Amino acid sequence: MVQTLTNPEAVAPVDDSPELHTGPRRTRTGARLVRLTRRPGFVLASLLVVFVIVAAFAPALFTDYAPYATAPAERLRPPSGTHLFGTDDVGRDLWTRTLYGADLTVKAALIAIAIGLGAGLVLGVLSGFLGGVLDALIMRVVDVQLAIPGLLLALSIVTALGFGTIPVAIAVGVGTVPGFARTTRAEVLRVKTLPYVEAARSGGGSWPRVLIRHVLPNSWGPVLALAVLDFGTAIIAVAALSFLGFGAAPPRAEWGSLVSSGRNFLVTAPWVSLLPGAMVALTVLALNHIAHTLREVRR
Repeated sequence: MVQTLTNPEAVAPVDDSPELHTGPRRTRTGARLVRLTRRPGFVLASLLVVFVIVAAFAPALFTDYAPYATAPAERLRPPSGTHLFGTDDVGRDLWTRTLYGADLTVKAALIAIAIGLGAGLVLGVLSGFLGGVLDALIMRVVDVQLAIPGLLLALSIVTALGFGTIPVAIAVGVGTVPGFARTTRAEVLRVKTLPYVEAARSGGGSWPRVLIRHVLPNSWGPVLALAVLDFGTAIIAVAALSFLGFGAAPPRAEWGSLVSSGRNFLVTAPWVSLLPGAMVALTVLALNHIAHTLREVRR
C-alpha cells in the first residue's frame, strides 16, 4: 500500500534566494514599524527630531521675530509668553535665535554625516568585498585616524581650511569616516559569506551585480543606526567648535555660539546659555534613543 503525503511542503525544496522572500520580508518590516509606533519614547524622540529638522530648514514657521533685530530695552528678559526662551544681552528673542541656530548647526551636521557616510561606505565596501592587500591598507589608515582624538583632528582641519560653517562640517565629517568604514566592512564580510550570496555568485552573477543586489541591501541596517547615532555626535562636535569660535561669524547664530555668548550671564541670566544648551542636549538624546531602538528592533 502506498501512503499519500498530505503535506507536500514537507518534501518541497526551499529556495533561500532573497528575491523569493519579499513577502515575508515586507511582513517583518511592517511588524517592526508597528513595534516602533508602540514605543512612546521612540515616538516622542522622533517628533522632536522632526521638529528640529523642519526648524533648521524653515525657522520662520515657528517665530514672528527677526533673529538679528535688537531691542536694548528688552535685554535679558526671562522666559515668558512673549519671549519663550527670554532675550539675550542686546534684547534679541532667544527662541528665534535658537531656531535660526538650528539652521546652521543641523545643516552642518547633515553635511558632516553625508561626507562620513559616503566616504565610509566606499572604503568599507572596497575593504570588505575585495579584501587582500587593499583591505589591510585601508584598515591601517582607518586605525591611524581612530588613534587621533576626534576634536583634535577637527581643530586641525578647521585651522587649515579656515573658520566657517562649511569648514566645520568638513572637519567633523572627516572624523566620522572611520566608524562608517569599519561598520560597513564588518557587515559586508558577514553578508558576502551567506548561502544566497554564494548561490548567486555560483549561478553566474558578476561581482558588481552580487554586490549591488545582494550584499549592499542586506548591510544597510547597522550602518543606518550608526548614521542616526553619529548625527547626534556631529551636532555636539559642530556645537563645540562653534562654542570655541570656529563657526559662523557673529551675528549669525549657532547653538554653540549661543551657549558661549551667555557665559558672562550664568548668574544673572542663566537662560541665555542653559536653554540653547538644553536644546542641544535634548536633540542628541533623542537621536541616541532612536538609534538604540532601531538596533533593538532589528535583533
